[in-house]
Amino acid sequence: MLRLTEVVAGYGAIQVLRNINLEVSQGEIVCLLGGNAAGKSTTLKCILGLIQAGAGTIEFDRQPIASLPTEQIVRRGIALVPESRRIFARMTVWENLAMGAYARRGTEDDSFEADIERVYALFPRLEERAAQYGGTLSGGEQQMLAIGRALMAKPRLLLMDEPSMGLAPVLVEQVFEIIQTINAQGTTILVVEQNAAVALSIAHRGYVLQDGHIVMQGPAASLLEHDDIRRAYLGED
Repeated sequence: MLRLTEVVAGYGAIQVLRNINLEVSQGEIVCLLGGNAAGKSTTLKCILGLIQAGAGTIEFDRQPIASLPTEQIVRRGIALVPESRRIFARMTVWENLAMGAYARRGTEDDSFEADIERVYALFPRLEERAAQYGGTLSGGEQQMLAIGRALMAKPRLLLMDEPSMGLAPVLVEQVFEIIQTINAQGTTILVVEQNAAVALSIAHRGYVLQDGHIVMQGPAASLLEHDDIRRAYLGED
């Protein structure tokens, strides 16, 4: 479904990604692990066209997308749950969700109400807070709203940037259970995470990014048992 081949990218003279090769197949949950400044968020920005790759190719459904504007990439079926949520604080929960469907404007898709109901079924708290401003929600509720807003774009591939950031452990568990549910309903997921234990516990495969390079990849269960992963991310000797 998604393939990055020898992707090089950065910001001006600063090279962040160095010959990245990554694949996500339809139906998978794939996690991309790495520490701060490893290049994880930059990878997602490249996929969405928010920054341009300096070299290499990015394909979605075997079609090149690296040169497309972000709006067209979203229309093709990719959506992002951004780091730190970035919900619209001065809009209501319902208005935030409606904004998620903005890329569908001008189409013949008339499933808006059904999609709202799907989000409310996943996150009943959002239905309770539908008329409440996004900025007044708790951190966990804002993360639910960010995920719901992305789902309103009806993506086939959902990109998630640090969904556990700033959440209490019990909320992290709830969010990752929801990620599994979304995947089971047919959405492919690429999740960027520093919390290796929880990400690998639900993923099918994983990649480890270090200093802009993919240094390790494989089935999630194998990575979870790898000594280097346990030392670097799980604090084990």
